Amino acid sequence: MDAERVLAEEFEGNRGRLRAVAYRMLGSASEAEDAVQEAWLRLSRVDTAGVENLSGWLTTVVGRVCLDMLRSRRARREEPHGEHEPDQVPATGPGADPEREALLADSVGMAMLVVLDTLGPAERVAFVLHDMFAVPFGDIGVILDRSPEAAKQLASRARRRVQGADAAGSGDPAVQRRVVSAFLAASRNGDFEALLTILAPDVVVRADATAVALGAAAEVRGAAEAVAWFSGRARGAKLALVDQVAGAAWVAGGRPRVVFSFTVADGKIATIDLLGNPARLAGMDLVILES
Repeated sequence: MDAERVLAEEFEGNRGRLRAVAYRMLGSASEAEDAVQEAWLRLSRVDTAGVENLSGWLTTVVGRVCLDMLRSRRARREEPHGEHEPDQVPATGPGADPEREALLADSVGMAMLVVLDTLGPAERVAFVLHDMFAVPFGDIGVILDRSPEAAKQLASRARRRVQGADAAGSGDPAVQRRVVSAFLAASRNGDFEALLTILAPDVVVRADATAVALGAAAEVRGAAEAVAWFSGRARGAKLALVDQVAGAAWVAGGRPRVVFSFTVADGKIATIDLLGNPARLAGMDLVILES
């Protein structure tokens, strides 16, 4: 068996894990595939004679590729959120590799991907590689071009944010509903002062590509900016249960067109995601609570 074929077989043996790493870092199955393919292209162009741990080498390459993709994504502020919004890994049929099936089974769900999407690129890479795949901080530091201690601090900061979001998500449903109801009322009435008291100072409002096409801003950051944009714009939105959590939906023609998904922390709205993709909406458990 020639060396090229051996190398290809070794890569295929690592493909499932690499895809899982890339998916968690990017939140997109298609982008994860692109990152893994780029790793193969780079592998095919280098002399691996001196590589003692091919799996570790490939993880480093995928980490760097994903870091570049995340930084590029962050730099394109004009790009609608829907161009890179978290998506679910497509279901696979018989014969799928065990790593991919494990990825589906281990409940890295949409909520976690949305939380990860709020992290900075370096934070996300450090957290995913260390906390989800046990990659040593020394190796993570090489990917990030930082010291192991700096990589450890990035992962720790990301961990606190993820844990804080988890705590917020498991809070009192009555509080979530009260806050969302107050937001809708203030937005309908154009009440700037009330909106400022409901929104966290660093609130982030993001819209997918479909919502942007319907007139939403791709991304708005900060309470004042969000107030200026939202005031009066939610008149048509109705209080709803979105996957059993209080949210809102803009309904037109007898069906929901845009869903408002809220993250509430410490009694204030921390994030608002405007989702209009028909496939995403079709997969939601959506109950309109207002007539």
